[in-house]
Amino acid sequence: MFDLTISQTYEMMVILYAVSIVLYFTDYFYRQVKIRRAAFWLVSIVWVMQTVFLLFDIFEKKRFPVLSLIEGVYFYAWLLITISIILHCIVKVDLPVFFINVLGFIFVTIHLFAPDHVQHPLGESLVSEMLIIHISFAILSYASFTLAFVFSVLYLILYKILKRKKYSKLWSRFPSLQQISKWVNSSILIGNPLLLISIILGLEWASMTLDGLSIIDAKIIGSFIIFVIYFVVLILHHKGKLTGINYSWVHIYTYLLVVVNFFLGSKLSSFHLWY
Repeated sequence: MFDLTISQTYEMMVILYAVSIVLYFTDYFYRQVKIRRAAFWLVSIVWVMQTVFLLFDIFEKKRFPVLSLIEGVYFYAWLLITISIILHCIVKVDLPVFFINVLGFIFVTIHLFAPDHVQHPLGESLVSEMLIIHISFAILSYASFTLAFVFSVLYLILYKILKRKKYSKLWSRFPSLQQISKWVNSSILIGNPLLLISIILGLEWASMTLDGLSIIDAKIIGSFIIFVIYFVVLILHHKGKLTGINYSWVHIYTYLLVVVNFFLGSKLSSFHLWY
């Protein structure tokens, strides 16, 4: 019972860490104090949980747990989170904190999927649960991209109506173009980091559980390309180089890639057979 509680707590820690990365990613573009504060407190909670796990390991093994590779990975992840908290509080830099936490998340999940951890029955249970989380995060990201697609189409419709000066009471419930553009942006700000987290979890799960895994896989490559495209689009939009109808059309075309990757990518993939 105690071991089960520990495994569930570790799983919750990974989920909280993933949510904090999404918030940091959003804050980089919106620069809202509430979002940044929420991300910081979630990372702080993760740090406390990691510290408790580390102290528990020290107490159980009666030594500092850095003698094996997997112990070193966990301690390194703890150091990365510690550094990110220090940078947030003292230096107050945004982008480095985000990337440090992405690296920290990678090493935290590597520790979760490491062979000597997975061999334990509870480890196998966690791997199954984390596979579900990987798939869930992917689907959530697809849902966010769908919202961006819908809002982009709505933007183009409203733009065309306003340009032709055919605005009537029928369209009175439409939000403004500015508001629709914000919704598009928000959808991608949520969906893209979720996709990144899903890719990380999926690669780690596959590398630890599948024999002969190759990253030259249609679904992996397609998902990574989609992440890069959306990230570049966000950067260009943030710099004011991609706005208005061009911004909407880019999201519509990119969403078509998402649909192709979802269906055709799974067909061509050697192991993405469950979704």
